[in-house]
Amino acid sequence: MNKSEFWRIWRGFWQLADPKIWVASTVPMFVAASYAYRKTGKFDFLWFFISVIGIYLIEIGKNAVNEFIDYKSGVDTFVTPDKRTPFSGGKKTIVEGKLTVKETIIIAVLTMLGACLIGLIIVIFREPLVLIIGLLGILISIFYSLPPFKFSYIGLGEVAVGVTFGPLIMTGMYLVLTHHISRDILLLSLPIGFLITNVLWINQYPDYEADLKGHKYNLLVRIGKEKGVIVYAVLYGAAYLSFIVIAIVTKNILWLLSFVTLPLAVQSVKIAREYYDNIPRLIKANANTVKIYQITGFSMIIAALLKL
Repeated sequence: MNKSEFWRIWRGFWQLADPKIWVASTVPMFVAASYAYRKTGKFDFLWFFISVIGIYLIEIGKNAVNEFIDYKSGVDTFVTPDKRTPFSGGKKTIVEGKLTVKETIIIAVLTMLGACLIGLIIVIFREPLVLIIGLLGILISIFYSLPPFKFSYIGLGEVAVGVTFGPLIMTGMYLVLTHHISRDILLLSLPIGFLITNVLWINQYPDYEADLKGHKYNLLVRIGKEKGVIVYAVLYGAAYLSFIVIAIVTKNILWLLSFVTLPLAVQSVKIAREYYDNIPRLIKANANTVKIYQITGFSMIIAALLKL
């Protein structure tokens, strides 16, 4: 391998890994860790750090599998320039020649194996019950795009994302740090699950035509863009309703800090309702949805650490 080849693969790897979207898993991990610290008064940084690396490796592996399958199905190549946005259209590494198909597969295999190795270390030396959650996470990540299930192609991708980034990551991290699962952590995982599903949901709009052409029948493609706006609004409503329930159950009003994003959510739904078929105008809603997820994550960390 010559120098130029090495740098091509290096740049392609990081474009595929796409660290900026790791916020999707970072939020539930940090919220769960913060709540575990408040409940136990202890924080094991080593096992937290090991768990974070494992989750990030799964993220990279999932991206690689998705990139390969979307390229093979033609979905990535069907996305027209006017529909490409910073929030959609895949990682574009194979389409742009940054990585070959073979290199993408190798990255998928190595990162998934690395995640499995970390999982085994946690199971053997820290918490055996993590095995169940870890296996579910790995399997969902692999079969999100791969046959025989191809969740993202049969209208189950949205559910898979909500479950993975909500209950699975939250309970997994909490279990590693506290050795048990509580009712509270399951409740806390609900709004995160709803909000990350909404990030995926609105980001599927620019890819709608490409997904339809590539037979990627996700839930949005199945119900259509106009009806999809209703789902978008309902997911926001479910998230904010969850915070009310959490505040009541935990007797901590600080969980209502997340309502600071409500005006942004209302604005985003209005934009989606008016411009669901106008991608350049819709992109504001895409950006808002990511921002809401980030701000909510920060407010949840505050509420997890403090109590009024």
